[in-house]
Amino acid sequence: MRHHSTTRRAAILSTVAAPFLSMQAKAQGGDTWPNRPVRVVVPWPPGGGADTTARMIFPKLAQKLGQPFVIENRPGASGSIGAAEVARATPDGYTLLHDATPLAINPFLIRVSFDALADLKAVFLPMQVPMLLVMNPNQPPKSLAEVIALAKARPGSLDWASSGNGSAQHLALELFTRAAGMTVNHVPYRGGGPALTDVVAGQVGYFFSNSNVSLPFVQGGRVRAVAHTGRGRIAAFPDLPAIGDTLAGYEAYEWNCILAPARTPTAIIEKLNQALNEVAQDPEVAARYTQLGMVVQPNSAAQAEAFLRSETEKFGRVIREANIKLE
Repeated sequence: MRHHSTTRRAAILSTVAAPFLSMQAKAQGGDTWPNRPVRVVVPWPPGGGADTTARMIFPKLAQKLGQPFVIENRPGASGSIGAAEVARATPDGYTLLHDATPLAINPFLIRVSFDALADLKAVFLPMQVPMLLVMNPNQPPKSLAEVIALAKARPGSLDWASSGNGSAQHLALELFTRAAGMTVNHVPYRGGGPALTDVVAGQVGYFFSNSNVSLPFVQGGRVRAVAHTGRGRIAAFPDLPAIGDTLAGYEAYEWNCILAPARTPTAIIEKLNQALNEVAQDPEVAARYTQLGMVVQPNSAAQAEAFLRSETEKFGRVIREANIKLE
């Protein structure tokens, strides 16, 4: 009799609880998300590349999803301070990270308090920015093949700028020299702006420059571009070949990635990814991307995650092989 009573009581409790469990599942599944403002941490200063991209995307996303997406700049430690804050945040979809390439580089160069691959979940890649191989117009090479031939004929003599040790431009250079079987003289600067300025002035010969920064200099004839680090032909510079056309498999980008705390419900991640894909195809956003030399392709959260893992592995490998250290 006691067993029958216990069974009956469990059945009643199950029946009563079912609607509440269903409501909870829907809430966790994203049906009600977002129902309040979403905080977006950009771990870089206002006006920088990641900040500019975020301010292109999130106002459109707010219109689409009906809630504000509030950008908060939290710079410091090459993006690690803001990223760590999001990694520790409640995984409810109301704290997001809009980060950049150093997220995949920092673990190999500085001490960080989180594991990006374990503590964060990639949601969407809003853009990739190929770099342009630019040089002072007085340099003799007129093509990528001539750059490689000159470097091989004069090992270690070509002065090649980067925006700093361990920067995306530096790693693009290391990947390039290894693929081409050549050596150059690496000249690290404190930022891409000073490096490009010295290329224009003829103080240093060559540089892998962010395309949205260097494109006006190329168009104005102040530097010569002979190739880009992306894949295939790119709308902003359709006549410029990819390095990968000559050196099979070579690709190097600067990029942005939108991420959430690792245990954020999958349905929220998927809803956010779908909305971000739609925003990226917005004519105004797409036109701005093209104007800045950025590349955007539809991508799922799983593809964004795979890209982040691949980039982290690639950067870790070249940093170890080249024994790159921060000064």
